[in-house]
Amino acid sequence: MAILEILEFPDPRLRTKAKPIVEITPAIQALAADMLETMYAAPGVGLAATQVNVHKRLLVLDISDDKNQPMVFINPEITAIEGEQSYEEGCLSVPGFQESIKRLDRIRVNALNLEGTAFEIECDGLLSVCIQHEVDHLNGKLFVDYLSSLKRQLISKKLKKQQRTASAKIL
Repeated sequence: MAILEILEFPDPRLRTKAKPIVEITPAIQALAADMLETMYAAPGVGLAATQVNVHKRLLVLDISDDKNQPMVFINPEITAIEGEQSYEEGCLSVPGFQESIKRLDRIRVNALNLEGTAFEIECDGLLSVCIQHEVDHLNGKLFVDYLSSLKRQLISKKLKKQQRTASAKIL
């Protein structure tokens, strides 16, 4: 397993729409394992393949307190929606920023697991928010897109400055 590089906003590759996975190969299973390792190391509760510059419809999650309940969703589709909730969200691709975002409260998701078996899950609360957040990544959307353009620009400028500073320290 390996820790993968997480792309950071405003990297344009984060806007790439992920393609469906046609066949679950050992390479896809290894990618899911690497993504889980990367997510735990970051630390985070969710990670979409787009965030590690792999533009396939794959996401991993673990919202458990002990970080021992990993979930893998291949080709996830949100099929039912209900209600609304606001949740304080952060993102591994937008480090250091959290904002209250309105999301659907209850969702139904259809996906495949790592063995290629279809499954359906109904969820609400944090799990619902995380799935929606990661599916947005697969569609080339970030949580900052729900913010005003002014707030999004400020975050972008701060992150660019941090990235320049970090690059200068490496040299």
